[in-house]
Amino acid sequence: MSDEGRVLAGRYRVGSLIGRGGMADVHVGTDTRLGRQVAIKLLKPQLATDPAFRMRFRQEAQSAARMAHPTIVRVFDAGEETVVDASGHEVQLPFIIMEFVEGRLLKDIIHDGPLEPAAAVRVIDGVLTALEYSHRAGVVHRDIKPGNIMITTTGQVKVMDFGIARAVSDSSTTVAQTTAILGTASYFSPEQAKGETVDARTDLYSTGVVLFEMLTGRPPFRGDTPVAVAYQHVSERPVKPSVINPKVSPALDAVVLHALAKNRDDRYQTAVEFRADVDTAAAGRVPVHEKPTESQLLFGAPTASLSSSELALRQLTEDETMARTQRRPPAIWIWSGIIGVVVIVIAVMYWAFNLQPADDLPSNAREVPVLTGVAYEAAVEQLTAMGLTAQRIDETSDTVPADQVIDTVPAAGDIVDAGTVITVHVSTGREAVAVPALTNMTLADAKAALEAVGLVPGQETREYSPTVAADTVLSTSPEAGASVEMGSTVEFVLSNGMVLLPDLTGQTLAAASDYLTADNLQLTPVPVPDAGCPTAPGSPITHQSLAPGDVPQHSEVQLTYCAG
Repeated sequence: MSDEGRVLAGRYRVGSLIGRGGMADVHVGTDTRLGRQVAIKLLKPQLATDPAFRMRFRQEAQSAARMAHPTIVRVFDAGEETVVDASGHEVQLPFIIMEFVEGRLLKDIIHDGPLEPAAAVRVIDGVLTALEYSHRAGVVHRDIKPGNIMITTTGQVKVMDFGIARAVSDSSTTVAQTTAILGTASYFSPEQAKGETVDARTDLYSTGVVLFEMLTGRPPFRGDTPVAVAYQHVSERPVKPSVINPKVSPALDAVVLHALAKNRDDRYQTAVEFRADVDTAAAGRVPVHEKPTESQLLFGAPTASLSSSELALRQLTEDETMARTQRRPPAIWIWSGIIGVVVIVIAVMYWAFNLQPADDLPSNAREVPVLTGVAYEAAVEQLTAMGLTAQRIDETSDTVPADQVIDTVPAAGDIVDAGTVITVHVSTGREAVAVPALTNMTLADAKAALEAVGLVPGQETREYSPTVAADTVLSTSPEAGASVEMGSTVEFVLSNGMVLLPDLTGQTLAAASDYLTADNLQLTPVPVPDAGCPTAPGSPITHQSLAPGDVPQHSEVQLTYCAG
């Protein structure tokens, strides 16, 4: 069953295949509504048979879509499409609409050989920046590996697939299926391999594995089966990267081995700490690590096995600095200890509930402003003041007035680097259409012709005409062939089927006859002599059969003159 050419959710057209993985295929695509290029990840249909996965998938896609950072591939949309497979059965096809990134996967770059240490440091700095942002937002990736890291054509690092690993692991999918979906076990942390709960430090272990592989060209542990590799993560110590690649400095050796500590309390506790040591090692200095004290564990990094209240109790019960002077402590000590524990627990809970990701942006980062409905010149001024560059693209719009902004790419709220070119879609108004030729058409036919091209019939004005039948179009405003916006109003000038007859009495018979047969009247004169009055020079008209005013086209007018 080919997915190319399929339209998802009525707006995303699937293009050619650009990547394939254990859990999904990635296609280039087009958002037909916004007219922009996107990447479309089509997950394996068998994942959608699990209701728990579908629910978790939607939740995690929404969580990932809220993250906007230059080092994270944006998630624009996600959902499920009902499709018919080759056997004629309806299946659910989960999909994710992501930012399209021009570049190469890190795994393809490593396949060409180890990276230079300086290049590896630049890449791992970008990965840790993305993890710092996501961890502050409360999102743990769970599947950091070179196949989820993209290096753009400008050298920028982009991390993708945030939250998808959690959607898989939190559903009822079997262990075997999960392993197949998440790919190789080479990047599993010891706690993942043992099936324990994971936290932010799990991502930092996997990042250490990625750094090892960039420096050496291979992961730290290899085996015939995923289970054998997972066992090594749990029980075996990795070699120093410099043993495989002599170009690696002792400082980077120390950073990698610290990141790959089996016990999560012994490795890096935050992405900030990890990145600081990487920068120190890049400068040629060996980072120094101190064993965290029990109080640091309580108020610093998260601990997987002990709650805050248990740590506080252990701190009280294991304190050997106080010499016991009696068989049991005074009651005030007991109550002081209890009160102290309660205060600590309340303080930690208050701190945890009020912990929010920092909104501060790096000095070179900019948040794209909301420009929809703003005049283009004003939008350019606003972007220029922020250090961004505007690129104009004109397009028609049924709702946005001409010369106002429709939207931008990247979208409003996205975080971009200073100097980034912002594509500004500017309205040229509604689509232009030509007024059709309606002259000599009946009113009903003319209205139908207008509506067929998206124009609206307007006011009707009737005029005299000696030849055109009543309710037939004489002209339009705007005139035929004029270019107007779709939805514009066109006014009609129609024939009323009449001509205006003047008072001809007193006129000579010849003059009156010529007047009636003129092009603007085209009436028929019928001379009628009157023997009751004497003849006068020129035979002046004494009476006309039709009174002056509106008379039907081609009428006969009897002109009575004296002939006695």
